[in-house]
Amino acid sequence: MKVAKRRQAMLDAVLSGITSIDALCQHFEISEATARRDLGALSDQGLLVRTYGGAAAHIGRREPELTLEQRRTRQGDIKARLAARALDCIEDNDTVLLDGGTTTAALAARLNERRGLHVVTNNMAALTWLTNLPEGHATVLGGDLRASSMTVYGPLAHAALARLTVDRLFLSADGVTELGLCEASPEQAWLKEAMIARAAEVYVMADATKLGRASQQHWTAFPPRWTLITDATDEKVEPFERLGATIINPLGTPA
Repeated sequence: MKVAKRRQAMLDAVLSGITSIDALCQHFEISEATARRDLGALSDQGLLVRTYGGAAAHIGRREPELTLEQRRTRQGDIKARLAARALDCIEDNDTVLLDGGTTTAALAARLNERRGLHVVTNNMAALTWLTNLPEGHATVLGGDLRASSMTVYGPLAHAALARLTVDRLFLSADGVTELGLCEASPEQAWLKEAMIARAAEVYVMADATKLGRASQQHWTAFPPRWTLITDATDEKVEPFERLGATIINPLGTPA
């Protein structure tokens, strides 16, 4: 394969989520030195970002934010599977913090299968499912309404978080790369960071289409230890294992 053609194919591979040096070498049957040269050339052109052990999609490659209805209809069956595996991680009487998003809303729809839960959320789209928690109750974080995602954020939400801790936090994101979780606004990214600081266990729920995808420009870093619940292949999740993630796949077993 000619160099220019291979580098275009490598860029396409990185954008699709194949981001580690090892995975790229195996995918293209090339040496590590060749892969590094190709990634370096693509980085010099501003087409991607070099990371430790590989690359990520360029952080300036922003996509239009989907409407809430578009998000609801995307990957609905996969979101249901992710929600089922997330439910397996929750025990009776846990305090659970749900982030905004349709994937976490899918989890909210299953929480009545546990007893005694205290559910805290900024996800207004999830409230329908939280009105009948067996022996449990829900707390809604205050703040400003972000109508495009039906979430609340801002100083009031941060003030409420500062007064509590939770057993388990379930996060969603517009994209998940080695840089962290990407979001459309700095307020969303900052609130995720505050949520992580208040949680004993952190879970990120993301289908395979979101891994390696830097669709927005605001970022939340991963904690040292966290769990990724995804339907993605081993090749896509390897970079996140190196970043401290335990992998749970709805089609398999915890890694």
